[in-house]
Amino acid sequence: MTNNIAHLQPDVWRFVNRQLIKKAISEFSHELILTPEFISEEEDECTYQITSDNNKFIYRFKAKKYLLDHWLVDAKSITKKNSTSEEVYLDALHFITEFQNTLGIPNEFLATYLEEITSTLSGAAYKYVNEKFSADELAEKSFQEIEHAMTEGHPCFVANNGRIGFNIDDYHAYAPESNHPFKLVWIAVHKKYATYTAVKGYEYEKLLKSELGEEKLISFKEVVKKQNVALENYIFMPVHPWQWKNKIIAVFGADIAQKNIILVGESDDEFSAQQSIRTLFNVSHPEKLYTKTALSILNMGFMRGLSPYYMQSTPHITKWITDLLVDDTYLQNNGFTMLGEVATVGYHNHYYEVLGKTNPHNKMLSTLWRESPFTKISSNQRVLTMAALLHVDYQEKLLLTALIDASPYNTTTWVQRYLKAYLAPLLHCFYKYEFVFMPHGENLILVLEESTPVHVLMKDITEEVIVFNEEIHLPEHAERLFTKTSDKMKVLTIFTDVFDCFFRFMAQQLDSYANFSEENFWELVAECVYEYQEEHPEFIEKYKRYDLFVDEFDRCCLNRLQLSNTKQMLSLANPIESLKLKGTLENPLAKFKKEVEVKSYSKDIEFKKN
Repeated sequence: MTNNIAHLQPDVWRFVNRQLIKKAISEFSHELILTPEFISEEEDECTYQITSDNNKFIYRFKAKKYLLDHWLVDAKSITKKNSTSEEVYLDALHFITEFQNTLGIPNEFLATYLEEITSTLSGAAYKYVNEKFSADELAEKSFQEIEHAMTEGHPCFVANNGRIGFNIDDYHAYAPESNHPFKLVWIAVHKKYATYTAVKGYEYEKLLKSELGEEKLISFKEVVKKQNVALENYIFMPVHPWQWKNKIIAVFGADIAQKNIILVGESDDEFSAQQSIRTLFNVSHPEKLYTKTALSILNMGFMRGLSPYYMQSTPHITKWITDLLVDDTYLQNNGFTMLGEVATVGYHNHYYEVLGKTNPHNKMLSTLWRESPFTKISSNQRVLTMAALLHVDYQEKLLLTALIDASPYNTTTWVQRYLKAYLAPLLHCFYKYEFVFMPHGENLILVLEESTPVHVLMKDITEEVIVFNEEIHLPEHAERLFTKTSDKMKVLTIFTDVFDCFFRFMAQQLDSYANFSEENFWELVAECVYEYQEEHPEFIEKYKRYDLFVDEFDRCCLNRLQLSNTKQMLSLANPIESLKLKGTLENPLAKFKKEVEVKSYSKDIEFKKN
């Protein structure tokens, strides 16, 4: 019997529990869920304490506060004492139950959240035991070596590796950090319930030949013919092997028996799970398409299915966004590129449709193909996800500083180039077209030359893009992208997704690890914004309407969403209105605000510092 629980050892468990409690205190305090009590100040750190709901336990720790109300808690300083002042073992599960009322976890969701915490701890233990590369070594590694070396997951969410539905064998087979490539199951699905949709150039037969090869495709067709059914009535599609074994056979048993679904074999190519877990990279042929499959596990507030209804519109949305931006000179010069979601198959679970389109059982059998980043780069370039910039190894070394050290540039120039590649095109899409992507670290792929960002590749462009522009023409299949909301909520998407959920961490890490102050970082962000605005004076009214230099903005709380309902943390049909806001954050850009004068007789803009 294979020992697949070797990572669950006492010393390792103590370490990962301490690290997760550190993160919980940091992020729950940032969201104003916990209110640490100030005790004393020493040099650049202060001592704080928090008291459990029943007043039986006191946690004391040292922390340094940064801009955007960011708490950097010293993990080694955390102590827990009971009512008789005896020190107590640190346990993240106890921490959650001791603060359940403060955290606002309903009783019906507590067990599920604790299970997600346990799974997150177990994953952290595995990553700790199996760390292969230091940050310095990782800076020289390939795209996939870096991808599988990531340890933190989403920087904001505390329970960010739930994966409820995986057993321990599944974890070793399919988790990104275990890095065991696997083959995909292929099935034939009847056209009366299935639809193939694609952009031009990815017609059905052409895609199959490219993905499977002529010989494999012929063998699949022979399997269907032997079932005494008409081949032309079926569509081939891949399925994640976990999904096939755990969901499709059970939930779609009637369809299999009625030959609406026919098992035809498995791929020759092997695939590797990415950080987003249901997105699979072709390791046999890296230039081939990503395959994104439905994977009905509960992870970070959602069942990770794929809607067959959305699949029918996905390629149309890819075409619309591509056509909209294709002639945009600014984006062309910047290098900003999207990874097109070029083809889909969705199978309607007709027995369950009575439950509604958003029911998880109606998102169990769909597939999406996305362009590979290797078709978008030249031989002197390499790629990594932007999430990797926040990676800290277990010797407290930062991948970001290792990349800067490996580049020919100092920290200031490197950060300027990064902001030009990442932030500037997001500003352009917002101010010119009034739409936003979901530009978190895992959705962005950085293209590097000499270990320095030169431009970015954006993925998840159809599921998570939001259009605010009421005047822009949306074709029928793209109408679901439009969201009507206030100006304040529109610009909050940048403040939250870019400033609070990524720059907040990056600024602190540069301050802590690179001797580059967070004030310097935010000044470079301000310069990037002003540089864009000075290049585009035609949007002057929008710069006033959507002001990135306001004194403060609403604090958007991601953990509050998950804590209140860990099974469905927001409505995908109306994500903006589902957000939980609590108080405000001081805007780090406010101190760099300039007065703007617009001369009536000219488009020239004169900028004056306060």
